[in-house]
Amino acid sequence: MSALLWGALAGLGLALIGSVARRPRPVVRCLVHLLVRLLYRLRLSGTEHLPSRGAALVVCNHVSFMDALVIGGASRRPLRFLMDKPIYDSPWLNWLFRLVGAIPVESERRDPASVRRALNEVSRALREGEVVMLFPEGRLTPDGDIHAFRRGIESILARDPVPVIPAGLSGLWGSWTSHSHGPALSRPPRRFRARVALYFGEPLAPQQARRQVLESRVRELKADADRFAEPAVATALPRR
Repeated sequence: MSALLWGALAGLGLALIGSVARRPRPVVRCLVHLLVRLLYRLRLSGTEHLPSRGAALVVCNHVSFMDALVIGGASRRPLRFLMDKPIYDSPWLNWLFRLVGAIPVESERRDPASVRRALNEVSRALREGEVVMLFPEGRLTPDGDIHAFRRGIESILARDPVPVIPAGLSGLWGSWTSHSHGPALSRPPRRFRARVALYFGEPLAPQQARRQVLESRVRELKADADRFAEPAVATALPRR
């Protein structure tokens, strides 16, 4: 019996390895989503707004280094996403970022050509019908609030006019992967199974997706997400 059991487990292991080798990104997405579900009490809303096929942009507020995992795992389709090049080049995680199709970008001040290369890769992904995720603030929030969206999204839409899905994320401010108590990742985690909410809004046509419009919509979605993830914060906010 033990030989049969070990044989079955070995067969399952080989099947999993084969599946990852053939279609790595969907398998990784499922594994990431399971991990996120284990770490957090996650509430999702509006996932039906993510297109089942065709190109699109997803834009969201940027709270922590876990944001891309939460959003990517929540999508029914694998997402491409922009990320800081120093993190992308991590010797421990670079293999994973390559596997999931992350797009590295350096700050324009340090390497202007890096921004151009990243925009070209985003354009290529959209023209191949993929979904690309952006954090238009361009950095992690230093205080938990949403900061002004940068111009990059308008440059992307000028080249490739695709639908834009806004999203609001709440519950990760205060975690060890945020800047809540000093630089992110500078202290050990203290919370487990925290409430996290991710709300997607209706897609906006590219001609409607101006920076100010998107920022306002993301703020509204985050306020809705706060009611589950951070009810004390939501109660203090003025009613719309």
